[in-house]
Amino acid sequence: MASIEELKKVRTEKLEQIKKAGINPYPSSVERTHTISDLDTDFEGLVEARQPITIVGRIMSLRGQGAISFVDLFDGTGRFQTLFKKDNKVDYTGSENLDTDIDGFEFFRDVVDESDFIEVTGNLFVTDRGQKTVEVSDWRMVAKSLIPIPDEHYGLKDEDERYRRRYLDILLNPEVRKMIEQKSRFWNSIKNYLLERKFIEVQTPVLENTTGGADARPFVTHHNAFDMDVYLRISAGELWQKKLMVAGLPKTFEMGRIFRNEGISFEHLQDYTQVEFYEAYSDYKAGMLMVKDLYRTVAIDTFGTTEFEIDDKKVDLASDWEIYDFCKILEDRFGIDVLSANLDQLIEKLEENKIDFDKKEINLEKASDMLWKSIRREYVGPGFLINVPVYLEPLAKKTENGKTVERFQVILGGSEMGKGFSELNDPIDQAERFEHQESLRQAGDDEAQMKDTSFVEALEYGMPPAFGFGISERLFSVLAGKSVRETSVFPLMRPRDGE
Repeated sequence: MASIEELKKVRTEKLEQIKKAGINPYPSSVERTHTISDLDTDFEGLVEARQPITIVGRIMSLRGQGAISFVDLFDGTGRFQTLFKKDNKVDYTGSENLDTDIDGFEFFRDVVDESDFIEVTGNLFVTDRGQKTVEVSDWRMVAKSLIPIPDEHYGLKDEDERYRRRYLDILLNPEVRKMIEQKSRFWNSIKNYLLERKFIEVQTPVLENTTGGADARPFVTHHNAFDMDVYLRISAGELWQKKLMVAGLPKTFEMGRIFRNEGISFEHLQDYTQVEFYEAYSDYKAGMLMVKDLYRTVAIDTFGTTEFEIDDKKVDLASDWEIYDFCKILEDRFGIDVLSANLDQLIEKLEENKIDFDKKEINLEKASDMLWKSIRREYVGPGFLINVPVYLEPLAKKTENGKTVERFQVILGGSEMGKGFSELNDPIDQAERFEHQESLRQAGDDEAQMKDTSFVEALEYGMPPAFGFGISERLFSVLAGKSVRETSVFPLMRPRDGE
């Protein structure tokens, strides 16, 4: 079997042959009259019209020898068979303007390979075997390929190669292409849902002086013009969008990339898409009703169903949603009241239940969260996790007892699939919670939230009561039954030596 370099050498020689004939092997425009999907949609009508059609595409298959060649073209909308016959005159499009006489059929046989992009013109007919086909009368080169794509049957089997050459993976694997199309429908469904309810889309800064809206380790970069370090955002503009409510915009949303300098897992990436929306004069109870409706709508729009299997668990978004009480669950399971327990007591429970933790980094917040995460997979959902302690959520309003917050997390198949809460709009309370978060950072917790005095100042001017919610592309990947890395169009890869 010839090596890639040997194949590339042969194709480069063919490229030079095309150029010597006075032909541009990479023209900037095409003369297409129809897409391939057009041919499939209106084949009978086009046959009856008895007019030549012109299509363009990549050669996915080239079959035949001697006086006949069958060529399958793919243009991104579909795949179609074309026929080149020596005994039917085949012209090279535009050859009358060349100094060299070209036999279109022989020139095709000499310079064309699988993977090339060509333009063909001809009449439609059906073969004896019932195959819809274009009988080619004219053709031209649109883009000469120098490296052949892998065999369609074998494709790219190695996961690392699939991700590094994702363009080939998408080309050869219809399931990956379908996934990308589904993901587009997923985001468009969310956007349309919000736009229909009079939310306005906004864009807020990606580079920030302080990060806000989540507990996460940020990426740091340097701003040369200002000669200062800045952070890539860890939320889709949460604090900015709440400033917009101070400004009098009652319904906003943002859909965009966020960045968290954390580990990789089945459900976690470092950069991904998230949408967050905020509605003034609403709260987390009204938000639960809205989120249930949103998830059901998006599921139908994207997958055509509300029923899914998540981690071998059956979940139906159309069923009644459960309510899970964070404090009650931990008290029932571990015999501890996380609202009154101190760190030593929580550590004792972690050790009793053989839950690994870093003694240098453990604090009250992390200990409570680790207890919950150790049993989270048992809760299938769909449901809402409520009543978390105030110390776990610095941006949500307190409940009447003053110890928990008006927050919920969507639980699906044992995973957290979105978070919303009644937004804290008390500037004094917010400042105090930022101070507590700052003390955690000084103690070594680099995922604790940063103090944002400009946001507190905005609250001092007055912000209406509001509900906010955020959801990442993790929801899509879980409903699709794939890892979030698999559902990324181009996952980040560590460069190989020499790249």
